Amino acid sequence: MSDNHRINIMAKTKQITQDQIVDWYMEEQLTAAHTSQSIYAFAHKHEFSESEFYKHFNSFEQLEKEIFALFCSKSLELLAASKEYDQSQSKHKLLGFYFTFFEFLTANRSYVVLKLNGQGNHLGTLKVLSGLRQTFLTFAKSLALEPIDFKNETVNRVRDRGVAESLWVQLLMTIKFWLEDESKGFEKTDLFIEKSIKAQFDLMDIAPMQSVFDLAKFLWKEKKMA
Repeated sequence: MSDNHRINIMAKTKQITQDQIVDWYMEEQLTAAHTSQSIYAFAHKHEFSESEFYKHFNSFEQLEKEIFALFCSKSLELLAASKEYDQSQSKHKLLGFYFTFFEFLTANRSYVVLKLNGQGNHLGTLKVLSGLRQTFLTFAKSLALEPIDFKNETVNRVRDRGVAESLWVQLLMTIKFWLEDESKGFEKTDLFIEKSIKAQFDLMDIAPMQSVFDLAKFLWKEKKMA
């Protein structure tokens, strides 16, 4: 075996990280005229073995699901490093998550738009968001929210699933709003986040409906101006 052959084999067996694969894939999707048609071609292009890819992902489809889940998990990791976040109330934890999560989306807006633009009301059925959904629902359930107590364990379990699902729907609505937001620095999305989360918590607490009306008025105004 020649020395050159040994060098090539070593190059193809180098260890890589999940983040490296994600970065290479996203960059290729956004910049390459012809994206890799197979995992072998992708691995060959970046000089690592195909088997290294499978240590992290089993397909491009699963990789794309994981990318959106990573936006969520990395947001939570960043927040968890803050003592203030750990001691915060559920509402402020959710707000902190939203603002951090949408910072990640904004930093990767071109990729997010590439994968989600034009889907509109169909975001909830997209397979590419299934990983994000699972990660977010786990987070939503961990908030230990205190909605109405129906004094029945079975009903309360259904209620808890409903609360988590309603927060997921709210997140999808916010993503859709952000995709269509043309304001400077996505300022309108920030307002939407604040108003929608306040409305969500007021509904769970059966609080005064002013914030719900405020959100409805905000959305009506946005639709009228569009």
